[in-house]
Amino acid sequence: MLDSLRVFAKSWPGKVMGGLLLVGLAGFGINNVIADLGSNTVAKVGGEDITSRQFLRAYQNQVNQVAQQLGSVPTAQDAINLGIPSMVLQNLAQDAALDQMAEGFGLGVSQSKLSQMLREDPSFQNALGAFNPQSFSQVLQMSGLTEAEYFEDQSDAARRQQLILSLFGDTKLPETASNLVNRYAADQRTIEYFALAETNVETPAAPTEEELAAYLSEHQAEFRTVETRNVQMLRLSTADLAATKTISDDAIAAEYERTKATLSKAERRTLQQVVLNADQVAAFEAGKVAGTPFETLVSEAGLTPTELGTLAQADILDAGLASAAFGLADGGFAVIDGVAGKRAVHVSAIEAGGVPELAEVRDQVANNLALAEARNEVADVQDQIEELRAAFRPLPEIAERFGLDLYEADVTSGGAELNVISDRAAEDVPRVSQAIFKAEQGALTAGIPLAGNGTLWFDLNAVEPARDQTLDEVRDQLTETMTTERVNNALMAAQKDAVTRLDNGEALADVAASYSVFPQISAPFTRFGSEDGTIDATVASAAFAGDASHHGSAVSQSGEFIVFQVTDLTPAEGPLEEAANASLENEARIGVYGDFVTAIRDDARMVINQQALQQVLELNTGL
Repeated sequence: MLDSLRVFAKSWPGKVMGGLLLVGLAGFGINNVIADLGSNTVAKVGGEDITSRQFLRAYQNQVNQVAQQLGSVPTAQDAINLGIPSMVLQNLAQDAALDQMAEGFGLGVSQSKLSQMLREDPSFQNALGAFNPQSFSQVLQMSGLTEAEYFEDQSDAARRQQLILSLFGDTKLPETASNLVNRYAADQRTIEYFALAETNVETPAAPTEEELAAYLSEHQAEFRTVETRNVQMLRLSTADLAATKTISDDAIAAEYERTKATLSKAERRTLQQVVLNADQVAAFEAGKVAGTPFETLVSEAGLTPTELGTLAQADILDAGLASAAFGLADGGFAVIDGVAGKRAVHVSAIEAGGVPELAEVRDQVANNLALAEARNEVADVQDQIEELRAAFRPLPEIAERFGLDLYEADVTSGGAELNVISDRAAEDVPRVSQAIFKAEQGALTAGIPLAGNGTLWFDLNAVEPARDQTLDEVRDQLTETMTTERVNNALMAAQKDAVTRLDNGEALADVAASYSVFPQISAPFTRFGSEDGTIDATVASAAFAGDASHHGSAVSQSGEFIVFQVTDLTPAEGPLEEAANASLENEARIGVYGDFVTAIRDDARMVINQQALQQVLELNTGL
């Protein structure tokens, strides 16, 4: 019967009746039948629904990935700003479109294949690499998946993989393209060139008073001061309070006796090494067997040992060196492998480890006692400071009362001047500077909690507004700026003249001689510059802008005015190296795949149920 109804619905009479039914239903308030797609469906792609559960699971996974990259969980508004909801919908739509295509091709995954995928998934394996049912259950529970949903997801993913691999697995970069890319990256050129400097052009006249005044008028914004605010600042932290403590010798000695069992120092060794050639290796190994001292062998070989310092084993990053050095007796040496061949490592002195003497850890013990006292008192001291602040007592008085440091600075909006505060945390700078620039002179300001530890208070003493500077204030700076501009203009004119003379067929050596400079010949370089750095990317790019007869000029990244003539071209031969070619093939494959899935997704068409989507986000993310 249902089949008959479907046939009837596809006929013209059925379609007319369907339209009349929709109109009738709309009259009874059911006016969102087409748009809603069902209350649990956030979107429909072709014939497949994207459910609220699917969307929310994918959304949460994406949020977690972003949180790992940012180091904190993004807020709901952050997620919108980052485009996470839209990204999740597009990815789900892409998967749905591919699933439908794979199904249309009759692709599938056997139960045995799914079982193999499950056993080989590292998320569900124990330390020995065997499948762990408990891990499987825990991961499913954490991800909010049932076993049926997991296997369905795996089946869909496997079908998509079959489809993609069958279509794009053999995508290759054409040999012609590989050759062209190799030519672009590896072609080399050699140039004859010279550099023009200030000594090669006429010294420009010094700017007059009228010229300085006119220049300042035209560029006043560049010579305008920025607003500064003079503040006094007081910080209270456990470390600040601890620094005010004086610990008696008796207390230090008593604490040392109480805690010395927990104190220890690492054994340290003074190390030397020498790099050996093949003959020296044989001599040192024979000397080691014969008991010849390291110093004697070094002297006979005419070598000078390199001092590595006095180090604990944990301080040595080279595992081979650390193992060898701490396996030797005092005065012993060993021949071990090194980066440049064999080397001999010698232990010239050993500082024993174990429990340190009081004198060695006195400062550490005293600091620990001071910190302990400060931790017990810091909250009470903070309350007292807040009470004094409420009574409008000045910060210098408060600082003197508690023995704390008082800081003063003329702060700009960027807050760089806050570096006067010792051991300040970088993340505190913008918050403190913003508070300073929001404060009103004469008004009581609240303490600012600091990211690391403690609280900072400040008093705004004076405000110096931004203003235009007078000619007398910036005369020297203006003179230097204008002189530099004039020199550069003269160099650019000379550079342009030199290129014009090359255009007219004059030899580069003759042009260089007229400026009292000698031309140089570069080593072969690519369009990215030379290996030794003498030809940088800017000059190289200019040199590659023409053919074998090309000449021209460029201002290098270091500010040199270069005039050049191409003297030789060395074309790269053959395709790219295998690794580079494989990388480009993968990029090409990704590009083709991206275009393909975008087209498939667009053809399938996605209809979004905005109401259901918004409800999911409101209920589950607090938007």
